[in-house]
Amino acid sequence: MLEHKEALFSHLRQRWDELFKVRFEVLLYDLTRTYFECEAPEDPSDPRRFGYSRDRRGDCVQVVVALVVTPDGFPLAYEMFPGNTADKTTLKEMLQTIQGRHGRADRIWVMDRGIPTEEILTELRSQTDVPVRYLVGTPKGRLGRCEAELAGLPWQEVRSRVRVKLLPKDGEVYVLAQSQDRTSKEQAMRRRKLKAYWKRLKELQAQQPDRDLLLRKLGGAEQKAGKITKMVQVRIFPQGGLEFTLDRKRLKEVRNREGRYLLRTNLGSEDPARIWQAYMQLSQVEEAFRTLKAI
Repeated sequence: MLEHKEALFSHLRQRWDELFKVRFEVLLYDLTRTYFECEAPEDPSDPRRFGYSRDRRGDCVQVVVALVVTPDGFPLAYEMFPGNTADKTTLKEMLQTIQGRHGRADRIWVMDRGIPTEEILTELRSQTDVPVRYLVGTPKGRLGRCEAELAGLPWQEVRSRVRVKLLPKDGEVYVLAQSQDRTSKEQAMRRRKLKAYWKRLKELQAQQPDRDLLLRKLGGAEQKAGKITKMVQVRIFPQGGLEFTLDRKRLKEVRNREGRYLLRTNLGSEDPARIWQAYMQLSQVEEAFRTLKAI
């Protein structure tokens, strides 16, 4: 009877290991911040610290929460870091955490831009015993470096209203994706912000405040407009007053890139739909964060 039970438990453990490897082949990793409206703690071991705040609450201490989620939305692991922790310093520790808890396995890590450094990505590509594969978002600035090479490549449909281009380069594959729905959304946002900024510039031009007051008001308008200011050339005269013109070349560049985003991966390029779908699963992490904040 004892031998039978041991054999059964052994079979169940083996079956669990097989299911785990299949279910957790893709891991989604992201970070969020939670702030506290209190004084900075004196205890040096307390993780509540001042740091970069995406909530625009730089006046509050915060903690950084890192979360690893399966494509089904199941939270697999989390860690809390001090509030002054940089995103790019957390990945190596989380890789070690998952490996320590669940063993070494061939996994695909899906992350947004800003989390992995170039050094870590190079290190991951060099591992040969148990490969660590990744799919990460890429700042739009990198798109300019690959734009000429991508221009001559054909688009491939991965689903309705979504297409991609694949560019193998330096041991990686760059994935340029374009979503028509995302294009429409970004166009509407750009038009709304540009219209509001243009209206404000006209108001300042008509008010003709003294130069110092004009600079302060213009600074406030630019802060509210954000990146839209790059599409408008503003000139302030020494005696006061301003003039502004639309930078049509810059506007054309922005319009051409709306709805497009660049990914990079060390996965193969044989299945573009799989690459795009894996990155879209990052929304599971964002949903988990929203759930955590609602509790």
